[in-house]
Amino acid sequence: MQTFSLLDLSPVPKGKTAADALANTVALAQAAEAAGYHRYWLAEHHNMQGIASAATSVVIGHVAGATKTIRVGAGGIMLPNHAPLVIAEQFGTLATLYPDRIDLGVGRAPGTDMATARALRRHMAPDDTFPQDVQELIGYFGDVPDHASVRAVPGAGTDVPVWVLGSSLYGAQLAAHLGLPYAFASHFAPDLLGQALQVYRESFKPSAYLEKPYAVMAVGVCAAQTDAEAEYLRSSQYLAFANLHMGKPGKLPYPVRDVAAQVPGHILAGVKHALSCSATGSAASVKTQLAGLIDTYQPDEIMVTGMIHDNAERVKSFQIAAEVLTELCD
Repeated sequence: MQTFSLLDLSPVPKGKTAADALANTVALAQAAEAAGYHRYWLAEHHNMQGIASAATSVVIGHVAGATKTIRVGAGGIMLPNHAPLVIAEQFGTLATLYPDRIDLGVGRAPGTDMATARALRRHMAPDDTFPQDVQELIGYFGDVPDHASVRAVPGAGTDVPVWVLGSSLYGAQLAAHLGLPYAFASHFAPDLLGQALQVYRESFKPSAYLEKPYAVMAVGVCAAQTDAEAEYLRSSQYLAFANLHMGKPGKLPYPVRDVAAQVPGHILAGVKHALSCSATGSAASVKTQLAGLIDTYQPDEIMVTGMIHDNAERVKSFQIAAEVLTELCD
């Protein structure tokens, strides 16, 4: 493993507002930069009371302006929701304002429910144009001829790094075919992680963007002074996922000592499985768990993520994780 990074969804805790969540994101990004994280990514989700990063490119610009050196990017932009030219203009502008600091990860899912997808003016035809859209998007960042009928301004010539994100074999195959870096969403969909990484690495075709495969594995992290305290803090995320599964999405719940008393057993089992690519506990426990994941999957980069109701505790958690990951880097 070469380096480590952080994924943030700007969670909105119960009792707080979206403004609080965005302020928390800036504070966390600044702490992440000081702790040695390589990149700080934000994700596009819509119509969710508990997530404040819907206007992802706007939040990326805010975070980049509040930091100095850390790479900032999207993990990711749900490309079917947007015209590639619009995203090229947005990220071309970001790259112009913050040279050599902007990443663009793109995904194929809508990042929301179908009603909201329609409200986003998404084209709902059954044909899948994601591969063509990715290539069109990349083309706008290259050396576009002056006589081209369509240009991204700003955008052309910025060479914004484009990543393919995924939680299935589809993204792995596409990233390998196009010779792009790949990030797997194992923090909430761990089942195909090993197979996807194998497909990506074995099928990778060197390109002008990347000479050899580069794979990121996303891992949930909740670290604290003791195992018991970390388990308590992590309960907020278990409850949030359970509520989403039961059709009751909302703000990030307060932590509880006994999650099982509030969530039906079969649902909690499913939630814990979905979030099983993770490390929870004291620094020693987190190190052991992360070392095991790294040894098994051999990622080029770990991207940690996690939702904790108290932002001060969230910052501490990622600071502990940074100390551990620094020791585990090659």
